[in-house]
Amino acid sequence: MQEASVVVSGNGSLWWLEELLTGTGVTTTQLLSLNTLCVFGDEVKSVSVTEGHSVTLHTDTELHTDDKIMWYYGPENTFVARITRKDESTMLSDDEIFRDRLKMNNQTASLIITHITSQHSGLYTLKISSNNKVSYKIFNITANTRLPVPIISRDSSQCSSSSSSSCCCVLCSVMNVSHDVSVSWYKGKSLLSSISVSDLNIRLSLPLEVEYQDTNTYRCVVNNHITNHTQHLHITQICHTSEDSHNMMVIIPLVVCALMICVVCMIIIVNSSSLTHEEEKSSQRLISSEAEDMNGQENFGQKQ
Repeated sequence: MQEASVVVSGNGSLWWLEELLTGTGVTTTQLLSLNTLCVFGDEVKSVSVTEGHSVTLHTDTELHTDDKIMWYYGPENTFVARITRKDESTMLSDDEIFRDRLKMNNQTASLIITHITSQHSGLYTLKISSNNKVSYKIFNITANTRLPVPIISRDSSQCSSSSSSSCCCVLCSVMNVSHDVSVSWYKGKSLLSSISVSDLNIRLSLPLEVEYQDTNTYRCVVNNHITNHTQHLHITQICHTSEDSHNMMVIIPLVVCALMICVVCMIIIVNSSSLTHEEEKSSQRLISSEAEDMNGQENFGQKQ
């Protein structure tokens, strides 16, 4: 019988701790480096995923009738999942960090972990038992923090005194970034500047100085080895000059005055129309009254 577990040495190297039960009933232990141990076939496979996403650990095999598949997690070989092909039985871990997050392909025994968090980072061991033969595969999952979207804002403090009147200084910032994240400014497809960070949960900012009348395309990109986010710079929106502000202060009152004049004119026109209509009605009533008087006088003369 053979049992095995994965351990990590002090320098971060991967080792396989193998316990063999001999014919005399005595258990012997062997500590073997995965770099030199060829019995496992594939080397450790690294898998990177963003927190909140799903990841699939592929077995790259088809199950046979007598196959038994076991999945373990971490240096202590915590049980994750099991599938026995012979009786079609499947068991998934109910451990708190895996609860309602596990799925397993019944044909290949590939393990699916959904809604990944940083707690799921680490080593996963696949053990395939078939006809008294045992094979292993090792996966190393790295769950990366969600990449924040960069924010572009104006920051005059980044401008030199000599260029403050003709140039606009902007700042591209990201908050709470994880390790191995970089922020870069691009002009078209050309890289202008870049900064990276290896610490966790800090703010990362990168300044850029552009002219007010610049018509080139600028964009800020934040990225890690998995994905990236891009924010485009709209100079006319971010960089308002004092002249623009002055013009707006002049234009707005003029627009308001013009609107008020239009309203007054509309009121005058409406009132004039109403008065004209009333005058026409009064004139018609007067004409009708005079006509009635004349008809009355004619009728009176005929009777005499």
